[in-house]
Amino acid sequence: MTIQELENSLTDQFKRVEEVAFKNQKKVVEAFRECRVSNSMFAGSTGYGYDDFGRDNLAKVFATIFGAEKALISPILTCGTHAISTALFGILRPNDVMLSISGKPYDTLTDTLFGKGNGSLEDYKIKFEKIELVNDDFDYKAIEKHLKKLKPKVVYIQRSRGYTERKALCIDQIENVCKFVKKISPKSWIMVDNCYGEFVEEKEPTEVGADVVMGSLIKNAGGGLAPTGGYIAGKSEAIDLIAKRFTCPSLGTEVGSYEIGYRMFFQGLFMAPHTVCQAMKGSLLISKLAEIKGYKAIPSTEENSSDIVRSIVFNDEAKLVSFVQTIQKYSPVDSFALPMPWDMPGYKDQVIMAAGTFVAGSSIELSCDSPIRPPYVAYFQGGLTYEHVKMVAEKLLSIL
Repeated sequence: MTIQELENSLTDQFKRVEEVAFKNQKKVVEAFRECRVSNSMFAGSTGYGYDDFGRDNLAKVFATIFGAEKALISPILTCGTHAISTALFGILRPNDVMLSISGKPYDTLTDTLFGKGNGSLEDYKIKFEKIELVNDDFDYKAIEKHLKKLKPKVVYIQRSRGYTERKALCIDQIENVCKFVKKISPKSWIMVDNCYGEFVEEKEPTEVGADVVMGSLIKNAGGGLAPTGGYIAGKSEAIDLIAKRFTCPSLGTEVGSYEIGYRMFFQGLFMAPHTVCQAMKGSLLISKLAEIKGYKAIPSTEENSSDIVRSIVFNDEAKLVSFVQTIQKYSPVDSFALPMPWDMPGYKDQVIMAAGTFVAGSSIELSCDSPIRPPYVAYFQGGLTYEHVKMVAEKLLSIL
């Protein structure tokens, strides 16, 4: 089958992705207009940053788009894991309970949750419990039992799959479980790791009942332009508590300078719906190619996606490594590099990663990574332009 034939078979899926992107682009533009974004907001600041006009207004725009009361946006949030950890420590207190209802969180959060003497939640006598998903959906019976028994301060949801084989959780699932949790335990804070899911659907978790969402700006929400940073958005009370953890109780969001300025963050946020659309279409093409070649793709091209990640199951280490190396070989940056499995910080297994990106490690750019363990699954994501992913698909056609 040719690339053209693959594209023809994906006409309906491409149309659906483009319709979502158009609705999200309208939402973004309306937020920019409502918040009266101006060129003056792009300027940076130094020192304490008391009068950082750009920082404060970027947060307002972000909160408006996400249907949140308030947001904390900062280049100083180094990654999604940092944003999530900051949010958890901002809300939780000694003897509180954190209940994950989507199973074990992503690998890099393990040391945030557990460990003695390392500054983890466990160190602060905060208890962690988890409930596994059942058939890629929430286990409502178990959730009800745990809510009544534990009375958790935080109910935690990870939207994307991490290094598991499940599908990402969709907005309808998140909305339904938020209503369920609030009915039984109205005082629990519902916090959602939104990484890889921004602008994939028409709504965000904070628009359907979540109290707090967290994520990275070098993934979807930065549109491929944000050079660093993370975001936390949600209820004002929650964001104020988290801001006091991010800086200190006496300062909150009143300080924080960034001399370089905020144009790339504003522009990246404006570009985000379109960039996510490009990544989604590229993901569908690679997924269809893998399926034609006999590999399992999660989700399949016949299913709706709720994040930009596509899992391809190889069941063979050599084929997995070859796939990842091909992604790197046809990247615009460091195409000459040969990725190899290595001991990456925050992971128990060796990890191989292709990331020939303009922003180092940016997952909204064409990238792919995987832990080296059976069943040898490649986690493929990103693509700033569909044309670039299509070119890579042409190369993979003769390799897979």
